[in-house]
Amino acid sequence: MGKRFFASLSTPEALCVAISVETRNARLYRQYADLFGAFGNRDSQEISSVFREMAEEESAHEAELQERYGDRFGDMPCSVTAEDVVDLIELPRVPDGSIFAIARAGAAIMPASQALAIAFAAEEGAYRFYRRLAETCDDPDLAPFYAELAQFEAEHVEQMRFRLNLARAITSAPQQS
Repeated sequence: MGKRFFASLSTPEALCVAISVETRNARLYRQYADLFGAFGNRDSQEISSVFREMAEEESAHEAELQERYGDRFGDMPCSVTAEDVVDLIELPRVPDGSIFAIARAGAAIMPASQALAIAFAAEEGAYRFYRRLAETCDDPDLAPFYAELAQFEAEHVEQMRFRLNLARAITSAPQQS
């Protein structure tokens, strides 16, 4: 079977994909954490720590969505994953090599902020994706479900925004001797 658009999925399939996205992102964040942890300097360790926290948060999001799936659909099998859809949903990406250069060099240029910005962009993208579906969907069963997923991601966006702003404030605060 070929790839499908997310909007063509049934409610249980869409929730399965949302679960799969959280699982994939937790795995990606763990890989990023391992990659940066291998550099060994203080800044790369800080980046690694942020990515480990993000992996834990994504795993918690996955568990929450799993619970919602069980509440709604019981033990109905879930066979559709993020790899089965054309749309890229909430994919954390390292935008360029700058974060790697910072980690390798040990330069103190807001390493945690850069790692959090990657997670923030992913969460914000997921929010926009689900919100757009909620606004354009004509299906009376799916539209509220998409709105629920959008709200789920909106909460993550706000958490990420808070963490990112805090990291930026800490980094930009004058250092005392």
